[in-house]
Amino acid sequence: MNLRFVEAFHWAVALKSVTRAAEKLHITQSALSSRIAALERELGVLLLDRRDKQFRLTVAGQRFHAFAQKLLEMQMHIKAEMGSGTVREAVLRVGAIESVVHSWLTGWLKHMQATHPDFELELTVETTPVLVDQLQRGKQDLVFAALPATGDGVRTRAVPPMPMCFVGHRELHLKRRYRLPDLLSLDLLTFQRGSQPHVALLELFREAGSPPPRVHAISSISAMAQLVEAGFGVAALPRAVVEPLARRLPLRVLPCDVALEPLPIYASYRDDPSSPLPEAALGSAVVHASHRMGSSKKSMS
Repeated sequence: MNLRFVEAFHWAVALKSVTRAAEKLHITQSALSSRIAALERELGVLLLDRRDKQFRLTVAGQRFHAFAQKLLEMQMHIKAEMGSGTVREAVLRVGAIESVVHSWLTGWLKHMQATHPDFELELTVETTPVLVDQLQRGKQDLVFAALPATGDGVRTRAVPPMPMCFVGHRELHLKRRYRLPDLLSLDLLTFQRGSQPHVALLELFREAGSPPPRVHAISSISAMAQLVEAGFGVAALPRAVVEPLARRLPLRVLPCDVALEPLPIYASYRDDPSSPLPEAALGSAVVHASHRMGSSKKSMS
């Protein structure tokens, strides 16, 4: 039995789409359909119900999918036990929000490079809704976002959240302590509308019974830092992001009587019975992020 055909069938079932499975395996849709058809001929049963445009398994297809997963897992274990030691290229498609990229992602990727010599990266930096959708559609193997991804075959773990702070210009914002009315008089900057930091910032003033502040929605951390440097306003950013920026820009964390809600971070990946890399990468990322966030709290206190 050709395991490439089994793999094609597994990903079509996991992603509920022949098109998405073809994208995942980097082959054409017709090639993937041919592999499944060849598998059906070998087994002597129909695995897919092709009577309409909806993706649907036959009873035989449902039964065979459990065997397909076991076959791919067995293939993975055999290669690990009996492999010749030759390096096999391993591509990991990672998606991350900007806050992760500007804090601990680089250190984790260097760790992955050292511990996985065959590691090859495809990195996408996007907003949380886009990353979650890409993972669910099979376009990413592992994503770090502000919301957990859900769906069949998707696994999620919480990563240590990122404490948020107000950041100003060290020569322009000189108060020893800022209160809510002080912040209300300033132009405030944070992430795009509807994002967790944007919603949490507005909620902070609403709960205090204050009038809504003037909040500028900026999709780029670099752009926010430049605007603060130019004296445009004060930004609400993760403390772990501010630490490296403050080394080269005139930024300071503003001591405040009010606290922002931390930015939650979730690591989500899709089960892959043919490769242990996504799950192993997630585990090492959680450990690295925990260590990095702990160090950041000590250095910024």
